[in-house]
Amino acid sequence: MEELRANTYLKGIVQNLPDSPGIYQYLNAEGTIIYVGKAKNLKRRVSSYFNREHESGKTRILVSKIADIRYIVVKTEEDALLLENNLIKKYKPRYNVLLKDDKTYPSICIPNEHFPRVMKTRRIIRNGSLYFGPYSHVPTMYGLLDLIFHLYPLRTCSLNLSPEQIKAGKYNVCLKYHIKNCAGPCVGKISEEAYRKNIDEIKEILKGNTRELSKKLYQEMQSLAAEMRFEEAEQVKQKYLLLENYRSKSEVVSHILHNIDVFSIEEDLDEKVAFINYMHVTNGAINQAFTFEYKKRLDESKEELLSLGIVEMRERYKSCSKEIIIPFELDLELKDVTFTIPVKGDKKTLLELSKLNVKQYKADRLKQAEKLNPEQRSVRLLKEIQDQLHLDRLPIRIECFDNSNIQGSDAVAGCVVFVKGKPSKSDYRKYNIKSVTGPDDYASMREVVFRRYKRAMDEGTPLPDLIITDGGKGQMSAVQEVLDELKLSVPVAGLAKDNRHRTNELLYGNPPISVGMKQTSPLFHLLTRIQDEVHRYAITFHRDKRSKRQTASELDEIKGIGTKSKEMLLKTFKSLKRIREASEEELTACIGASKAQLIKNHFIKKES
Repeated sequence: MEELRANTYLKGIVQNLPDSPGIYQYLNAEGTIIYVGKAKNLKRRVSSYFNREHESGKTRILVSKIADIRYIVVKTEEDALLLENNLIKKYKPRYNVLLKDDKTYPSICIPNEHFPRVMKTRRIIRNGSLYFGPYSHVPTMYGLLDLIFHLYPLRTCSLNLSPEQIKAGKYNVCLKYHIKNCAGPCVGKISEEAYRKNIDEIKEILKGNTRELSKKLYQEMQSLAAEMRFEEAEQVKQKYLLLENYRSKSEVVSHILHNIDVFSIEEDLDEKVAFINYMHVTNGAINQAFTFEYKKRLDESKEELLSLGIVEMRERYKSCSKEIIIPFELDLELKDVTFTIPVKGDKKTLLELSKLNVKQYKADRLKQAEKLNPEQRSVRLLKEIQDQLHLDRLPIRIECFDNSNIQGSDAVAGCVVFVKGKPSKSDYRKYNIKSVTGPDDYASMREVVFRRYKRAMDEGTPLPDLIITDGGKGQMSAVQEVLDELKLSVPVAGLAKDNRHRTNELLYGNPPISVGMKQTSPLFHLLTRIQDEVHRYAITFHRDKRSKRQTASELDEIKGIGTKSKEMLLKTFKSLKRIREASEEELTACIGASKAQLIKNHFIKKES
């Protein structure tokens, strides 16, 4: 009854919503905001939550917890975006995407003070100071600071350089003044007006307006030279050359591109986190670059997340760019802003650079996570196998087979087992081929696979999630025939080699086809590791068997040495060489004096 009243209450709110842009807030029974959303049309958007069945389980849970709805009407979609962004940051609703700011990146600060310093900081204090950044690539920030301190003799001390203090002569110059790294404002060696002129030029550098400043320095250098003031002209020239050197390294595209924002987005493998890269370009140079991540709460699309990221970053960095470069079309309108999806040229270069940055950030985050949780890497690789082969479940248990023989003699096979991407050596098994005569690899494979999985079915032991054969289509077919006979549904893949006997492709399907995979990828390395392990295991067993047969053949030549004596000798000495080198006393201790004498006489006679 209470649930019916709640549904009637919510239905009444939805029916009376306006057909206007705005934001809506969902509240639970305790009055806590659990979701904030934006809409071009409030009535249509909110109705969609209640008038259809949602595929996502998370969305169904959200709808079940809604006890009340609030909304705010705004004039434009852009206003709705900004308000949504601010409310999400303020209330941190449970079912909204979470902007992860777990790392505070440094900024460059010009404090609000007499004779301002230029310094690195991680704290933002709203006291009139100017901040540039933050810089996600810290070496870029240090490169800028290094350029600034080479160009301008700035103070780095924290003294209160008010005109009264300087006039009273309270300070003395420090070492930095004597080595010409500071202009000595503490003792009045430079006026505040001249110092401020330097600071104004520094602001232009930090904004990325280096081209205009470089042109200005060049003109000043020429003017001083024309007036025969060569020493001053040389000082300006050094500044000009430093700035030009910096510009040549920082300018990535044509300087015609000015005041542009660039965005790109990548999702993780599980599509639970989205990474967004933001770059701001001024005069063809990138003067701001930042990658951040959103943790998904519902099934937000790339388009929704990128729209949210654009609004968040432009507000955070006070961007007034009239053009935004994006990788795909968005249902987003911002006042006096043009969205561009480039297909070639300098803008395409910028977009590719942004994509490169976001992919690198994603890879770095993945490496950090895997260092903290090594098992996560194995699960990721198994998920890749599942996706590549379109498997129904994660291949937690992988079994791989290989045969080994020389022209059919001493034919054996080995089976290795990998659980969660790691070898499970207690599950390894060796097989002597019993029913096959001669070098028939396919028949040997059928025998071994049948014996293994028939026994597994009889004893109720675990079956694999994936079988890998060390061979191509023929080996896969042999395995599949046995599985069909046993009525088992286990996917089969094969690792095939090229004409130089190097593994070069993964085969899957019926009929088998090649699955595209980079040979430098971690996934390919895992598969070749499984292949190398089964090959090592099978061939080691084959060598041991052949060695024992050869040893037994030599002992068979000695009259008076029976089967039990041979077994005792091999168990004690392990090899024919050690039996040959053993003393008569050692042999006597193993099989008795008379048989020991027979063996020693045999080897002495053979050597002579």
